[in-house]
Amino acid sequence: MKLPTAAKLWRYVRYRLRLGAFFRRPGDGRSSPQIPAKDLLWSQVLARILRQNSFLSVEAMVRSPARRNMQVSRTFGDDALSYFNERLDPGRIREAVVQSARRAKRNKAFRHSPLIGLAIDGTGAGHTFSLEPLCPLCRPVKDPNNQVIGYLHYFTMISVVGTGITLPLDVEPYGPGDSEYSAGHRVIARAIENLGPRFADYVVADGKFAAAPFLNHLNELHLFPVVRLKANVPELFNAAQQRFTHEPPYHVYRHEGEKIEVWDADDFDPWGDLNWKTVRVLRYRQHKRNGEIVDALWLTNVPTRRVGSLRLFEIAKSRWEIENQGFNDGKNRYGMEHICHHDANAILIGWLIAVLAMVIERLFRLCYLHRGTHPVRTAIDLVRLLCLALGRPAPRGVDTS
Repeated sequence: MKLPTAAKLWRYVRYRLRLGAFFRRPGDGRSSPQIPAKDLLWSQVLARILRQNSFLSVEAMVRSPARRNMQVSRTFGDDALSYFNERLDPGRIREAVVQSARRAKRNKAFRHSPLIGLAIDGTGAGHTFSLEPLCPLCRPVKDPNNQVIGYLHYFTMISVVGTGITLPLDVEPYGPGDSEYSAGHRVIARAIENLGPRFADYVVADGKFAAAPFLNHLNELHLFPVVRLKANVPELFNAAQQRFTHEPPYHVYRHEGEKIEVWDADDFDPWGDLNWKTVRVLRYRQHKRNGEIVDALWLTNVPTRRVGSLRLFEIAKSRWEIENQGFNDGKNRYGMEHICHHDANAILIGWLIAVLAMVIERLFRLCYLHRGTHPVRTAIDLVRLLCLALGRPAPRGVDTS
């Protein structure tokens, strides 16, 4: 098997994902551009895949002999990247990410999953120790004495889950006066508009999204919600506790070597303005191999005849994909924690570039490189091979377009 290189990765992006036109015209807002937008954007995406997440790292790469192997036509500095990202249209990157996800589905990347899910959750990233806000997205971090000790930036992410390939799709920032819940409303509406109404089947989310307006909104989008049930919905939470606490489990399963006890009932009363006839509540008690016991309640309105208890348990557990393959990977490997340039639009662009890099890397590694009988390469193996390939002499006549 021929080893992967940055040139092969670019050809995959250009011809298989069909993102060549996007990289040439990514929504560049510069008035008199001298450096091609494709060079500035592709170098950042490739650097994120290689886990080089600062503008100075990108500058060092394009000023080195490796530039020709990167498919970048000319050199530039970190100030050019700052100027470019300040003026780049985030909508075009969002469209490119969605286009890649839709093409992955069309090419049967999710064929082993009968249901496609979307997960929503929020997180903070980009801590600064300034005592004054530096952009509209800065939210204060306070000590126990209520003194401001810095600022943090927050966003809500939406991601494809439950398919074997976790693909982050979009992020929506929220600053002071805004909330994760409101940002979740915006990001799910935009994602479904871009993906189309039949792309996904369900949405899985934490308990903060267990609010009637949000659940009604998902039903209007033809998605069934699977949301963690906590004490912030006291009527339903107490009713489920009273019914399930003193009853033996309805089903007991073995799932991936662990014992799963399940209680499942679909005749609970809705609360407030929730436009459901009844509410289905799933309780599971998961006995992990290390002796830990996880006990949780989830609510939904999907009929039992469509999704059984064990499958609903698996859907609920898919929420952790956005934590592990979304936030954890994004912050520790793709630079979501790092602020390259402290400007509100540039911060958002940095997060979206990380999302695009994760999607490209995962589809290239898990789908394209995994054709035939070749084993799946790990992410770090791909990074090492790409880095080694950058150090080789560039072939003559290399196409950097």
